[in-house]
Amino acid sequence: MNQLQPDLEIVRQRYRHIARIYPILELLWLPPGIRREAVDSLTLRPGDHVVELGCGTGRNLLMLSEAVASAGRVVGVDLSPEMLDRARRRARGLRLQNVSLYLADAATFRSPEPVDAVLFSLSYSVMPNRLEALRLAWEQLRSGGRLVVMDGKSPEGLIGKVSRSLISWLSQRTVLGDPDSRPWESLIDLGAEVEIRDRLAGFYFICRSVKRTGQFHIDAGPKS
Repeated sequence: MNQLQPDLEIVRQRYRHIARIYPILELLWLPPGIRREAVDSLTLRPGDHVVELGCGTGRNLLMLSEAVASAGRVVGVDLSPEMLDRARRRARGLRLQNVSLYLADAATFRSPEPVDAVLFSLSYSVMPNRLEALRLAWEQLRSGGRLVVMDGKSPEGLIGKVSRSLISWLSQRTVLGDPDSRPWESLIDLGAEVEIRDRLAGFYFICRSVKRTGQFHIDAGPKS
């Protein structure tokens, strides 16, 4: 196993400890507005069914819920009970009636409904079985469905070479993310056309794909 790709229990333990301070880590490191940009990249419409894999403390739930409106559904999935507990409290506090949350591994989670959009928000690089999670998410998308990954990475060029050791050191001691996860390469292998936008001098990215009509998917049944 890649040393930057820990197993499930290590991820659970780490996020058990950082659940309380996760908003502080985000405030220190995350580019302003990047969560909104990632959600907007899903081009959600009222009535859509969207799944967030690795929803964490639920920082995106309100934006997703508002985008799909009362006729839509938002499903949040996370491996950490402590992170998901905070997401549940957030959803209750905001009275989000169209949100359902599941404690599960993204690599095995199957949505109870057909999926119009999937979001990985600061979660893909942390997942021990990220390739399986990405493949399964892609398979469950409807034709025309959108998949967006927003995460951190090592920048290209000199700045990436200079900062690589520090980025890896910080990741392993905080959120366990792999700065070289490169989901766009795996999406291309699945036959997807990929759009990538760098943010914060290339330390973050938003990767977007749209599933073309006729590409293989798992259909969970008719859309209500």
